[in-house]
This record gives sequence, structure tokens and C-alpha cells, in this order.
Amino acid sequence: MTYNRAINKRVAILIENGVEDAEFQVPYKGLQMAGVEVVVLGSRTNETYKGKQGKLSQTADGTTTEAVASEFDAVVIPGGMAPDRMRTNPNTVRFVQEMMVQGKLVAAVCHGPQVLIEGDLLRGKRATGFVAIRKDMINAGADYTDEPLVVDGNLLTSRQPGDLAIFTTAILSRLGYGGKDAALPDEKDVTADWWKLADSWGGSTKGEIVKGLNTALAGERYGQEAFEQYAQKTSDAELRSLLQEMIANKQNHIQVLEARLAALGEKPSLPAQAADKYAKLKTALQGSDQEFLLRTILGDIQTGVVDAYNLRTQFTDPVSTAIFTAIEDDLALYERHLAEIYRARMGATNIQPAQPTTSAAVKM
Repeated sequence: MTYNRAINKRVAILIENGVEDAEFQVPYKGLQMAGVEVVVLGSRTNETYKGKQGKLSQTADGTTTEAVASEFDAVVIPGGMAPDRMRTNPNTVRFVQEMMVQGKLVAAVCHGPQVLIEGDLLRGKRATGFVAIRKDMINAGADYTDEPLVVDGNLLTSRQPGDLAIFTTAILSRLGYGGKDAALPDEKDVTADWWKLADSWGGSTKGEIVKGLNTALAGERYGQEAFEQYAQKTSDAELRSLLQEMIANKQNHIQVLEARLAALGEKPSLPAQAADKYAKLKTALQGSDQEFLLRTILGDIQTGVVDAYNLRTQFTDPVSTAIFTAIEDDLALYERHLAEIYRARMGATNIQPAQPTTSAAVKM
């Protein structure tokens, strides 16, 4: 994708080791392609910074130590593990504070608001960020809002990689680059093909997104069949009722995933289509002991929660990310319900703590 005009703006983008690759790359490339002068600021200029996913390798143009806020129009704070390092650098925190005070655009995504927390810049502000730091943001005085893009004055925040195309478009718009002549959608347009824009800026490709959708589809097909088998084996009416609810939930997710694949012009992969057959074969070999059955179901759900979480943080497609998030949220809810049944049936005293293995413990 190319643009037909440029703007005379200067933007700083912060970097440290462990930065989420796409959260650096997408705004970096998107701004550059719009003709913005992008300056990478780290803690040291003599270091090559590595991304969390191993895809990014980037040197800094300068450091926040000598950076002067008045010389920039905006600062972008990407996420990953990098903000935890950024917030320990007083020069970085000072630079962001000065940008905020001077009314310059301050844009943070995912874990990026950790730097804002350190600078006490969220008090009384509407903002968002990755769900893992929601409570931290609230404790720092923010009015946390779970939306792809939250704007409060000169503060702009987003939650995760799936929001990156919207996030970057919003930055460009506030720098004076937007509208039809810029060939960019409105940041509030939920029907836009945001994944295509993110792809053009170095985000997830269609092939990567499709692979992720098929991974999720395989998991949901497996889960639906496995839960049907478990429902037939259990003698517990409450557990059977919960399993039937989970089966219906899986069917809904399967339909949504298949619809998303179809919207991308794709069909379910062969492994995704065969996942239910694998589940039927595997569960047929399992016994019907009720404690073993409960623990097996709980294990399947916990595996699904982790898999869905990993998928929701991988791709720069907001539609697919929303699907993965819904799967994770539903699984987490069922995990809590199943844990309640397990504790009620087995009793808390049935769960034995791990034995200490230190030399001191042995001597005891």
C-alpha cells in the first residue's frame, strides 16, 4: 500500500528488549509510509533491541536521556515486556511526562500504559490497555474502558495486537493524515478490513490469520466431541447439565469460526475437520471413574484457556481476536464452574500439597 501525500511531523517510538514485535512494527511502518519522521528512542544507542517474538531486530536512533519533548509531535509506547523495562528508566518516564504536559500526542498500546502508570499520568483519564494490567491501571486512577481505542484529550490507548491498525490510523488522523485522500478508513468503522491495513504495515498475513482460525476450530471441534463423550459417561446430573451447556457453546464458536474463514475466502483445514474424530477415539479409551473424569474435563478446559489466550495475542486482525477472546472468556467461566463441582464432590482435603524437596525439608 502506498500513499499519495506526506505530512511534516516528527514522532518518537520507544523501544526496549522484549517489545511485542507487531506493536512496534505496525505503527513504525505505518507512520513511515505516511511520510512521518519516526525516531526510535531506547535506553542505549549501542544496542540492537530484540522483539519478544524474535521477529524484530532494531537499533535506536537516540535515547530518552537526550531527547527533548518539544522537538516531537507524538510519542508511541508499544507493549510486550518492554514497558516493564521502560518504566525503570527515569529518563524515559520524564520524556513521556513532558510530552503529556506539553499537549503532545501520547499513544500507548497493550502493556504500554505501564509507563503512564509510573509517570502518574492516568489519574482521572479514560484509558485502556491489555487485560492483564487492567487492575493496575484502575489503581493508578484510570477509568478503564475495554474498547479497541480510547481517546481522552491527547492520550490515546489500545489493548492488544488486534487493535493495531485502528490504533495506528487514529495516530495518523491526529497528526493530520486521514480522510479519503489518505486511503484510510475511519477509526470507528467496524466494517473495515483492518487486517489488510495491518498486513500492509507489517502485521499478520492472511495465511497466518487463517492458520490461527483453524487452530481454534480444531480445538472447538475436539472439545465439542470430547464433552459429548464425557456427558455419556458421567453419572453426575449437575456435571452432565454443565457439559451439555458447554457443547452448545462449542457449536456456536464453531459456526463463528467457520463464518470468519468463509469471509476470508477460506475453508476449514483437514486437521480442523478431523479433530472431532480424534477426540472420539481418544475419549473412547478413557475410563469412567468419576474423579478421573472430572480431572480430565478440567484439564481439557485449562488447555483450551491457554491456547485461546495465546491466539488472542498473536494476530493483528480485530475480528479474529474478538473470536479468540470470546472463546477464552467462555472457557474460563466454565473452568470456574467445573472447579466448584470438583471441590464439592472431592472435597478440598482430597487435594494433597506437593511435598518439599529441599535439603532442609529432608532433614526434617
